[in-house]
Amino acid sequence: MVKNLESLLIGSQNATKLAKFYKEKVGLKQSWDAVMGENSNVYGFTIGKMDLVIMDHSDVKGKSKDPARLMFNLEVDNIEKEFAKLKKAGVKVVAKTYHIEEYGYVATFADLDGNYFQLVKTKE
Repeated sequence: MVKNLESLLIGSQNATKLAKFYKEKVGLKQSWDAVMGENSNVYGFTIGKMDLVIMDHSDVKGKSKDPARLMFNLEVDNIEKEFAKLKKAGVKVVAKTYHIEEYGYVATFADLDGNYFQLVKTKE
């Protein structure tokens, strides 16, 4: 029986650079790091009870070819403020903030590898 979603892994050709993006541009707090094998860097960002893990992966080359296939949402208190912060930091905007009835507000961005992630402000 599945109990929980424990982590989400993002494989990258350059995990160090991608982790720095999420730390410096998006504002996530890195909670741990590790090295797997001889040269695979791993960076963890604990968000609530789950980890976003960015790691070097030998099968990943270049930018994501299908960035909308899998996205993750980062819940924020003030979507307008956080949208402006990411835009000012030069993070690529894929979709400006829009409303989804009975859910809340969503804005979509792309990271350095072309993966999409979203800021969300759910309705209260």
